[in-house]
Amino acid sequence: MYKNKSESGANNICGAKIRDIRKSMPLKTSQRKLAEMLQIEGLDVDKNAVQRIESGARFVTDIELQIIAKVLKVSYDDLLG
Repeated sequence: MYKNKSESGANNICGAKIRDIRKSMPLKTSQRKLAEMLQIEGLDVDKNAVQRIESGARFVTDIELQIIAKVLKVSYDDLLG
């Protein structure tokens, strides 16, 4: 059977990790600030999209994952592992 959700029922497996990394950044980084950082790199997302990614309500494409990893200065494995 085809699976397009994580075992927890979320639409992505990286959202919680993105939230944890964002919250552990040295400078206080809000969801809005992360959205602005992603926009600078060419990813068209807003604060609400970041919130939905972090909560697992939104799918994340491989292209988005690449930009998110770059902005957070982590590897894909860090986001998916």
